Amino acid sequence: MSDAAPPAPRPNFLVRAIATVSIACGVIAAVMIFTAVLITCELIWVRFVLNKSTIWQTEAVTYLMIAATMLGLPYVQHLKGHVNVDLVPMLLPPPIRRVLMLVTLTATGVVVAVMIYYGYDLFHMAYTRNWRSETVWGAPLWIPYLSLPIGFGLYFVQLAADAFGLLNAPPPATHADELTIGD
Repeated sequence: MSDAAPPAPRPNFLVRAIATVSIACGVIAAVMIFTAVLITCELIWVRFVLNKSTIWQTEAVTYLMIAATMLGLPYVQHLKGHVNVDLVPMLLPPPIRRVLMLVTLTATGVVVAVMIYYGYDLFHMAYTRNWRSETVWGAPLWIPYLSLPIGFGLYFVQLAADAFGLLNAPPPATHADELTIGD
């Protein structure tokens, strides 16, 4: 007889696929931030070294940072990187802690669903009414607004995967084990 613990069950294909998409979103968000930094450097060069005006740079950086923030949501959720307070949950017994985690995921999902709805509504109005920014560049606003329903939608999917992992995982032995439920 072996005293070794049985191997932890592997998450199902759908949970792994969602994790892969969340990681890809993190990479895309990082590339967007890096691109925004490069554009900012170019803006500084053009404006202060070449002493010329800039047309599109400030707006592009703003839209890239908004999109990076929205697309980074599922990645940060996948890493369990959002800000949280652990004092009360650490004092609770594991079954109640698990219920608290599920309630938190559900409440977050409800708020995110509202954001998806209104984000899509904003995107749709900008697209159908051909809204453009009121700058010289005149960028179509549906492009940056599209990051709202996409980012929040992928965040919602990652929340659902986390809830699925929480419901299907064995009870954690320690608080540290609890942080990896669903991974």
